[in-house]
Formats: sequence, C-alpha cells, structure tokens
Amino acid sequence: MFSNDDSYISNIFSNNGSGVSVMYSNRINMFNNFFEENWGDASHGILLKEISDGYMQGNYFSRNTSGIYMEGVNRVFMTRNTFENNGWALKIQASCMDVELEHNNFIGNTFDVGTNGSLVQNRFNNNYWDKYEGYDLNKDLTGDVPYRPVSMYSMIVEKYPAAMILFRSFITTLLDKTEKIIPSLTPENLKDAAPLMKKAF
Repeated sequence: MFSNDDSYISNIFSNNGSGVSVMYSNRINMFNNFFEENWGDASHGILLKEISDGYMQGNYFSRNTSGIYMEGVNRVFMTRNTFENNGWALKIQASCMDVELEHNNFIGNTFDVGTNGSLVQNRFNNNYWDKYEGYDLNKDLTGDVPYRPVSMYSMIVEKYPAAMILFRSFITTLLDKTEKIIPSLTPENLKDAAPLMKKAF
C-alpha cells in the first residue's frame, strides 16, 4: 500500500491465501506476470484498490476465484492479457473510471465480467471473448454486433451468492438468453463494440 511508481515484471503468484493486493498507489506497471490457483471466498488473482495511472500487459490469470478485482481504479490501460478458467475473469466495481481493455483474451471463464452497478465509465474494445455468438459478415475479423460480457445471472450471483447453486441449470440459461434480447438489469454501456473473432494474440 501507498507505494508509487512500482513495476511488477515476470513474477509467478500462485496458491496464495487471498492472492495479491496492490492498494492506494499511483503509476503501477505490470508486465508478463502469472496469477494462478488463488481460490477462496475472498481470493483474487490480484486486488487493485484505489490505483491510478497504471499499465498492464502480457499478464496471465488462470484458475482464480476472480482474476482481477478492481475497486476505485482510474486510468488503467490493459492489453494483451489472458484470462483463462477463472470463476470471474474481471470484477470491475462501479467506482472505477477510465479503465481501458483492448486486445485481451477471455477463455473458459465461468463469468467474464462482474460489476455492482449500472453506471460504467470504462471502455472495452477489440477483445476476444470465447462466449461471443455474433457474426462477421464483412470478414474484417471483428464482430458485427457488440458483446455484453456481464450476464444477468452473474448480476444475481453478485447480490445473492447462494444463487450459484443454480449454475448450469435451464433457468439460468433462459435468464441470460432473455437478457441478451431485452436488456434490463445488465449495464447498457458495458459492452465490447468490436469483439475479435479470433484470439488477440
């Protein structure tokens, strides 16, 4: 905490009780780190709290309860990171602003993105989402319809964790399909307007 101008480069953070926490700091850079096997009710690959002006590139988040948990984060640019087989790839709270995600891969996560509010002032663009079911008629390798990474079921689980018992049931599939057609609970502006059809890298 309270440590500015730090860089985390080529580390492996694995099997920790609660993952890694970086808080109340500015100008944080993270390159080519591995965050793996951090499981538990209060575990994250990495917790970012009250961070401003950061850059994250080439990091790998695998098999964590949540890959990244962000609260009060401002002006962080994330690119070429991989989120694979996590519970939540990314939990980005409504207190975050100007977080930009471009050319990241989201593969095999139970939930891609979770949030606790409807106001989202962050930008997702040109990321690869394995759950994307859109099409690419003009063959420019980006989807022609936006991808909304927050599912209705993930919003319900965020408020009522016991609802996780219904995971993979017909009713949750029905809820998510209905929400895609007629959005009502999920944040309207939390979307990737041009999702990639193939992995970003």
